[in-house]
Amino acid sequence: MKEKHNIFIQIFARIWAAWGLISFVLTFLIIFLPSMLSHLMPYKKGQDYFIAVSRIWMRVWLALIACPLKVRGLENFKPNQNYVVTYNHNTFLDVPLSCPFMPSGNVTIAKKSFAKVPIFGWFYKRGSVLVDRNSDKSRRESFEQMKKVLAAGLHMGIYPEGTRNRSNEPIKKFYDGAFKLAVDSGKKVLPCVMYNTAKALPTDKFFWLMPTKLYMQFLPAISSTGKTSEQLRTEVFEIMVNEFVHNKP
Repeated sequence: MKEKHNIFIQIFARIWAAWGLISFVLTFLIIFLPSMLSHLMPYKKGQDYFIAVSRIWMRVWLALIACPLKVRGLENFKPNQNYVVTYNHNTFLDVPLSCPFMPSGNVTIAKKSFAKVPIFGWFYKRGSVLVDRNSDKSRRESFEQMKKVLAAGLHMGIYPEGTRNRSNEPIKKFYDGAFKLAVDSGKKVLPCVMYNTAKALPTDKFFWLMPTKLYMQFLPAISSTGKTSEQLRTEVFEIMVNEFVHNKP
């Protein structure tokens, strides 16, 4: 009986993954042209508009795949302030969640290779600072671009783990980049912990998607003033791990 149940789950998860991919593409094609109107607007206003369109898209798509999202802690974004926002990273599903559900215009650090995907690459570039992690030059250039994003009044979203967490730890050790950016720019770090994305889209299963309730928890901002990037990194890491381990929904 248990074996039959497991086979049923495997079949369903792959059928649902196919539906997830089909519905993602179809809904993207609907919002693509409206999202590109952002290029006709001034940079910050255009990015606010782009994020609003992306949020509508993601709300519809998440409903279609039965993965509703609950966002908490938006009150931690204070008016007329922008932040370096740090996310934990477990699965590809984190990527379409992180950018749209901040309350205003933002940009996310992202892999340069995805920008080569036909049509989608244009959308992807609009919401991203692109980086080739194998290139020192690209990393330096992306750091300067991120400072410009913050100077323009937008939030900058970063995954300080660098890549998806495939370890047995709740959150992998952080790299310094996000925290050096915060210190150099004088901006606060606003942590965000995402839950259950790895249940919906596990990294260890091929072509697999399961209906799952998702959560994002934005935490109070942490000042970078008077701190080294190492001190700030340690402080943010401890806060995010504590939240992830002890306050799961």
